Amino acid sequence: MSAAAAPLSVTELAGGPGEVGEAHGRIHRLPIQRSLEVYGRLFRDFVGLGWAEARDEAGRFEAMIERGFPVMLDEMAGIARGAGVDFLDILTLNCRSEIALTRASGGCSAFSLRRHGQQWLAQNWDWRHDQLGNVVALRIRGDDRPVLISIGEAGMVGKVGLNAHGIGVCLNAIRSQTCGEGLPIHVALRKILESPDFDSALDVATRDRVCSPAHFLVASGNGQAVGLEVQPGEPGRIAPRNGIVTHTNHLYAQGAACPVQDFPRVDSQPRLQRLDTLLHDTPPPEADIDDAALFDILSDHHGAPMSICRHYNPDQPADERMETLFSVVMNLSERRLTLRHGKPCESDDSLSITLR
Repeated sequence: MSAAAAPLSVTELAGGPGEVGEAHGRIHRLPIQRSLEVYGRLFRDFVGLGWAEARDEAGRFEAMIERGFPVMLDEMAGIARGAGVDFLDILTLNCRSEIALTRASGGCSAFSLRRHGQQWLAQNWDWRHDQLGNVVALRIRGDDRPVLISIGEAGMVGKVGLNAHGIGVCLNAIRSQTCGEGLPIHVALRKILESPDFDSALDVATRDRVCSPAHFLVASGNGQAVGLEVQPGEPGRIAPRNGIVTHTNHLYAQGAACPVQDFPRVDSQPRLQRLDTLLHDTPPPEADIDDAALFDILSDHHGAPMSICRHYNPDQPADERMETLFSVVMNLSERRLTLRHGKPCESDDSLSITLR
C-alpha cells in the first residue's frame, strides 16, 4: 500500500465540449471503466446502494446542471461515447460526492499562501487507494474558454487546478446530510476553472450555488484568496490571515448565514492545527518558499496516522482507510502547477505544467 505511484503525463484535450469529452473518454477508457468499478464498490460500502440505484440518484442532478452549466452535459456525453459507456454512468461518476459524501467523507489538507507578491495554492488529495491508478492530469483548450489544468479522476469534468487567467481552486470534502439545489461539486469546480476572473469564480458559489457542502479554496494570481464553505445557501467565507488560508474537512467559517451541520472525522481538526503551526507559527523562511518547501509541508507526518501526509492505516475500518493519492502546489502568479502522484513524501518526481 505504500509504494510510490508512477509520475503522470498531461493529457491534451481541445475543441468544443463534445470533442473534449470524446477525446477524454477515448484516451482514458480503461481508467474510466476502473473508476466506475471503484465507485460501484464505494456506493455499496458507504451507502448501501447498487449501481442501478446510484444512477437513479444521479439522474435528479441532470436538470440542475442543465440550468447552471449545460455545456458540461455535452462534455459528459462525449466522455461516455469515447469510453464506450452510458451517459448515466458518467453523470453518476460526476455526482459521486452528492451520492456518497453526504454520508461518508474523504480527507484532504489545503492551504493558500501569499508571499513576495506570489500567490500559492497547495493541497493533498486523500481518498481510497483503489483510485490511485485512475488519477489523470488534463490540459483543456476549449473553444472560447480559458485554457485550464485539472487534476482529478478519469471520467470527471473537474477537480483541483488552475487556468490561464491565474484562477485556481482546491477542494476539501465535507461530510454532511445536506443536499439541495445547485451545481454538483465537481461540475462547480470545473465552472470555477473556466472563470475569467476572481469575481466570476466567486459567483459559482454565491449565485449558482453548490448542492452539497464542500470547501473550495479559491485564489487568483493577483493575490486574492478566500475559503468558501459552499452549500445550497450562502457560503461561509474564510478570509486570509497574514496571507494564509488553511482548511481540512470540517466547517469553521464564523457567522455563516446558512449554517450546515457537518460530521467530520477525528483527524480533521489535528491536521488543520498542524497546518496552522507549520504556516503561521514555524513557517519556512520567506526566501525559501518554493515548490519544494510547500511539498515538504504536504509531506508532514506529525501526529501520524492523523497527519497531513496520510498513509495506509490497518487499524481503521476498511471503508475509512484514506491515503494521500496526489499532491499539488500551484504558483498562480506564474500560472504553474506542479503535481506529485502518490504520497509527496515518497518521491520528488513531479509533473510541472505552466500555462502561457
